[in-house]
Amino acid sequence: MNYKTLFVAAAVSMMLTGCGLYNKYEQKTEAPADAFGSIQDATAGGASLAQMSWREFFTDPMLQQLIEQVLANNTDLNSARIAIEKSEASLKMAKMAYLPSLYFSPQGTVAKFDDNPWSKTYNLPLQLQMDVDVFGSITNKKRAANAVLLQAQVREEAIRANLISTTAQQYYMLQVLDRQLEILTQTDSLWNASLETQKSLWENGKSYSTAVNQMESSYLNVKTQMVDTRRNIRATENALCRLLAITPQHIERQKIGTSALNKRPENTGQRMFDIQFLKVGVPATMLELRPDIRMANYAMEEAFYNTQAARAAFYPSITLTGTAGWTNSAGSMVVDPGKLLLSAVGQLMQPIFARGKLKANLKINQLTQEDLQKKYVQTVIDAGNQVNEALADCQAAREKHAYYHRQVQVLYDAYTGTHELMDNGKANYLEVLTAQESLLNAQLSEAMNMYKGAQAVIALYIALGGGIK
Repeated sequence: MNYKTLFVAAAVSMMLTGCGLYNKYEQKTEAPADAFGSIQDATAGGASLAQMSWREFFTDPMLQQLIEQVLANNTDLNSARIAIEKSEASLKMAKMAYLPSLYFSPQGTVAKFDDNPWSKTYNLPLQLQMDVDVFGSITNKKRAANAVLLQAQVREEAIRANLISTTAQQYYMLQVLDRQLEILTQTDSLWNASLETQKSLWENGKSYSTAVNQMESSYLNVKTQMVDTRRNIRATENALCRLLAITPQHIERQKIGTSALNKRPENTGQRMFDIQFLKVGVPATMLELRPDIRMANYAMEEAFYNTQAARAAFYPSITLTGTAGWTNSAGSMVVDPGKLLLSAVGQLMQPIFARGKLKANLKINQLTQEDLQKKYVQTVIDAGNQVNEALADCQAAREKHAYYHRQVQVLYDAYTGTHELMDNGKANYLEVLTAQESLLNAQLSEAMNMYKGAQAVIALYIALGGGIK
């Protein structure tokens, strides 16, 4: 067997060995099938919830307008869009690596030796250079760049969903604070009347000054709560203005309960507590809509191709170089006028010893790939936990809603009855004071539970991958 045959056999062997470097990424990391855990009333149907656009999910026109303004103006979202454009430019550059590079590099030289006259030489060449992608180095780098672009796109979706969620929660918080301020204002009027009644009884000798003092103390406590509530309203409006990238100002909004979270035929006030609405389904594949899970998958894809490129670095690199141009330098002599010069060079470079860089780079990329696989599983587990927590919060708010509603009714009857008894001298001020404070706390708690219910439903919507449309 001659040397030519050995060379061809070696080349074919290397080609066959390197064929695996062109393999495409396949997601093989298994996620827990029961990612949601054990959830009561969790049945199929939640996919439709996650696939709803935010305009379908949030039907309040004022909230829709706020969300549109946030998505148009928010700085973080605009930065994410710029990051996508950067990744697109990087991918385009990676694709162009298949093409040859062309340079125009004119050169002139003036030289003199001993007493000889000055010699002037010049070269006006066009140089062409091309890397031949025999072992997939360019291909894997291009695929890795594409995975980076996909991550940037999904990251933009994640920021978008988070902004939608935050805007909606702040909006509903404003509605609840408005409702609490309304309750406190009504209470202020009622307790002021009770205080005046108690003062009249004291002036007529039918009550003690301590009763007036304690009644006034409770009345003043309502006043301070009104101040705190107004301050919280201002803080929430300012937070929304930051999301909108505008100066602090009043945020227009409807009253709580005016619009439901989504278009369903049930009663508006009960809609967020409807267990049929909260059915989310148990397959872990539902979580694939979530941006963080898709981002984790694309990160594994990028690591896979980076590992492939690190393997390709062990194989020969082939570079083709060509030059065409006009020159008057013919090596040992100068000709005038100049002549056309053509040259072509093929170069093969096989790494033999690179001071451990190639092995270290491959090992680092393999470890990165292994780490991202574990992080992917953890991301799915965390996502399932978020769905479980959000659904549990929805169910808890739903159950508490009926209790709070009944509690307010009972305490209102107790308050009016006790007040009538006090007016007739059959009840003391402490009973009235206790009844009215209990009623106020129940009313405020009922309003806050409405917010927690809305917050939980929004969290469930986002946890299932909603808000990306």
